[in-house]
Amino acid sequence: MADMVTEKVTGAENVVWDLSVFYKGIDDTAMEADMQSLSSRIDDVATKYKGKVATLPATEMAEALRELEQVFDQSGRIGSFVSLLYTTDTNNPQYGALLQKITEWDSEQEQKLVFFDLEWNNADDGHVEELLADPAVTPYRHYLESKRRFKPYQLTEEVEQVLIDKSVTGRSAWNRFFTQIMGALRFEYDGQQLNQSQILSKLYDPDREVRKKTSDSVTAALKSKSMELTYVFNVLAADKAAEDSRRKFASWISSRNLSNKAPDAVVEALVKAVTSNYDIVARHYNLKRQLLGLDELTDYDRYAPLPFKSESEYTWEEAKEMVLRSFTQFSPRIGEITQRFFEENWIHAALMPNKRSGAFAHPTVPSAHPFVFLNYTGKARDVQTLAHELGHGLHMYLSAEAQGLYGLYTPLTTAEMASTFGEMLVFDELMSNEKDKKAQLAMLAGKIEDSFATVFRQISMNRFEDGMHTARRNEGELSTERLSEIWYETQNAMFNGSVTLTDNYKLWWSYIPHFLGTPGYVYAYAFGELLVLALFNLYQERGSAFVPQFIEVLATGDADWPENILAKIGVDLTDLNFWNQGLAAIRALVEQEEQLAKAVYPAKVN
Repeated sequence: MADMVTEKVTGAENVVWDLSVFYKGIDDTAMEADMQSLSSRIDDVATKYKGKVATLPATEMAEALRELEQVFDQSGRIGSFVSLLYTTDTNNPQYGALLQKITEWDSEQEQKLVFFDLEWNNADDGHVEELLADPAVTPYRHYLESKRRFKPYQLTEEVEQVLIDKSVTGRSAWNRFFTQIMGALRFEYDGQQLNQSQILSKLYDPDREVRKKTSDSVTAALKSKSMELTYVFNVLAADKAAEDSRRKFASWISSRNLSNKAPDAVVEALVKAVTSNYDIVARHYNLKRQLLGLDELTDYDRYAPLPFKSESEYTWEEAKEMVLRSFTQFSPRIGEITQRFFEENWIHAALMPNKRSGAFAHPTVPSAHPFVFLNYTGKARDVQTLAHELGHGLHMYLSAEAQGLYGLYTPLTTAEMASTFGEMLVFDELMSNEKDKKAQLAMLAGKIEDSFATVFRQISMNRFEDGMHTARRNEGELSTERLSEIWYETQNAMFNGSVTLTDNYKLWWSYIPHFLGTPGYVYAYAFGELLVLALFNLYQERGSAFVPQFIEVLATGDADWPENILAKIGVDLTDLNFWNQGLAAIRALVEQEEQLAKAVYPAKVN
């Protein structure tokens, strides 16, 4: 596009994924043939098992689950191909039309199989206990057991089918509309029209005027779409409230906790522990204000690099080598798997005009392999993002290999283990190799802010979600100003007086997709980060003995309850004081930063 600014060459310009493991392209006739054959197969499964699930003996239950596993794998191949393709160009009408076609088709197939879980959850407790004890269902025991936790919240088959059907033109449609708005939105900067990834990267610029202009640009663009974005937020909050009410969930977060296999008490303890330690955030930003020589630190100064050392730039090849070296030193096997992501084109890193912003890893299905998505600009944080998403990819690869489909999709809370651990490995190597104290300080400050973004910011966003959903249910439709007020209050609390939030920042809730696509998701980042800080301490204590234990934990995937999986390496998730271990590690990093700053710049620090 002519209005897109030319980015600095990083070597990632041609790093795009190869989706041919699924189909050759959108015109591949094999896709339509697969859809037709799969639809017929699903009809056969429904005819064979409907009305019988609650009384199936163990051997027949195992057979049924094997058949369903094959069905889910094949349908997952179709869905994975289309959704991955769409993220690379969200404004491509052909991609959009194909996505909608598959969404509607998938809804039809899902409705045919709704009976299975409903009948299983209605099975007699005595029969369930006997069946789960039978060796024939050992590979599926946890899957079947965990399904039962949804029993109190399920509805009739007809109602469940209607909810699935209406989500196509409801929740899914509104989320797609939001994605297209943000994909098409352009941010004016010095006569250039930038996309979201490009404009947000300028918040890390050393020039304060650049950062301020960036803030103005982001706000102006969001304001131009405030009517649409406010409406989307309201509609999806109301949609969630209606379904929560119908299912009789106790609160807006209950369904997410249930999905995450995280007891309410554990999540509440996490939120309380983090919000009670907001003073850690203030200590860092008060120090940063002094190091930057500012009388006041504003929201657009949060990511400013320290002025004593320019932020390093990394080519794609340098980032690749750094991540591979760190991962291989931890485990040669981990290094070999990671190498495949690069060599076999499982990564999409190139910047493209209408490409979705952000980064993610997609597990797809066991018959294929995971894919990694990011927007690589060559900054140090992009190297960390690469390590993070490859950590996700490794976790997905190991769990698919060991557990198959039913153990592949880990809860969001434990899904962050390998990703954050991967970041820690890369950061640890960078710090140990750096001898310049000024550079160490800059790196340490960056790492602290990454941890803040993962722990404190995510919990403050959880507080925004709590305020938004509570207000939507009690007050009705919320205005842009009301949403901005909730956002401002919850974000301001986190900074504890150390950062001045400008009026611009009040609207910045409106570009965050997690609030819409996966309500309640954000606390999982904090859960994962604090968990990994504790795990990384164990790694430093145990050394090489820790490695096979950690790989075993990752390979277990979703084949057991999280507390049982982590107990294998000495972590007690049922201890409500557990989160303080991770918070103590972050506090220790800030204390290390303060001491290093005083030693290097005694004249700047009080």
